[in-house]
Amino acid sequence: MHIRYLSLTNFRNYTRLELALPERPLLLYGANAQGKTSLLEAIYLLATGSSPLTSLDRQLVKWEAEEEGLPYARVWAEVVRREHVQEVEIVLEKRSLVNGTVRLQKTIRVDRARKRRADLAGRLNVVLFMPQDVELVSGPPAGRRRYLDGTLCQVDGAYCAALERYTEALRQRNAALRYLRDEGGDLAQLAPFEEVLAREGVIVANGRRELVAALSERAGRVHQQLTGGAEWLRLAYRPNFDPAAPPALKYQMGLDLQSYDGPPPGVGAEGLVTAFRHALVDRRRDAIARGMTLTGPHRDEMHFVAGRPGQGTHEVDLGTFGSRGQQRTAVLALKLAEMEWMQKETGEAPVLLLDEVLAELDATRRRYLLARVDSVEQALLTATDPETFSPEFRQQAALWEVRGGLVSEGCV
Repeated sequence: MHIRYLSLTNFRNYTRLELALPERPLLLYGANAQGKTSLLEAIYLLATGSSPLTSLDRQLVKWEAEEEGLPYARVWAEVVRREHVQEVEIVLEKRSLVNGTVRLQKTIRVDRARKRRADLAGRLNVVLFMPQDVELVSGPPAGRRRYLDGTLCQVDGAYCAALERYTEALRQRNAALRYLRDEGGDLAQLAPFEEVLAREGVIVANGRRELVAALSERAGRVHQQLTGGAEWLRLAYRPNFDPAAPPALKYQMGLDLQSYDGPPPGVGAEGLVTAFRHALVDRRRDAIARGMTLTGPHRDEMHFVAGRPGQGTHEVDLGTFGSRGQQRTAVLALKLAEMEWMQKETGEAPVLLLDEVLAELDATRRRYLLARVDSVEQALLTATDPETFSPEFRQQAALWEVRGGLVSEGCV
């Protein structure tokens, strides 16, 4: 899988960019704030439908374009998968409504046909590694949930559609909860939202559980290699509501992160939905008082847990007690595990995007990561100083300079 051609219009600091991308590693170098990260961000947007840096799509539109009365951004790519070639396009446009407000409209197209975000699954798969990804370990839970959702939505359209339905029902139920708190009314009006939350929430929780199990197995193996066997790593899934063991059902299932094969014998999918629905109803009064839904995968958590062989059950939550170096190593293991998982799920190696990460790694981890670059069909890397890379790597890679939103073939 690779991107053959990339086009940007009014995206971040790019007014217009047309690039035919090489299949060999591409090193984009230049000073800070010139557009290197924005180029990777645009590719990630095409793969997932969202930016890895902001939840506000309006920030992606070049502000000078808006000043000139053209509040419009477009990202387009020609993607090659085996023998199949597809066009993927995302357009962001600010439109004025009759009431005087401005709304940003996002349009997704595949081969010029309008699609939903869920339809992007399988079109372009990428693994993005950035210095700020260390916040996946030490930052708030929302970042880890967003990472899991972004990873799953690249390969599983059904999951992405369920997540969208869940998110919309959650927004509507929260609005109804606040209305009931402030104005009063019949609690039965919550039922339609709770039905959607229960059905889609089971799908979301199950998908995340399976992904965390798969990533934990692979990341643990990579982490052992990165640390020379000095530490082990596992990813601990902590669902707010666990479809494998909902409290309303009288059974137990261990949370040892083994592959989830569905509910236990005798418990059907409807039983899980019913248990989730009961959990929502049971907490209605508390939810109304706080004006928010208190049960569901929107409150899930994932922890990075490490320990040393021979120390028994002693383990450390790296998010709370890990050093910066331990956290970086855990994220590197996670990203490499994501590459393995995505290739297994799709049958093709994803496009690898590495944004200024080598400067954050020691020599051993740097060599380990660059060795993985050879295992993918296409990799894009950024650096302020190309000398960070070995002469051997620079000789095999294409080197392009990025300066002020312009990209030119370099001569380093």
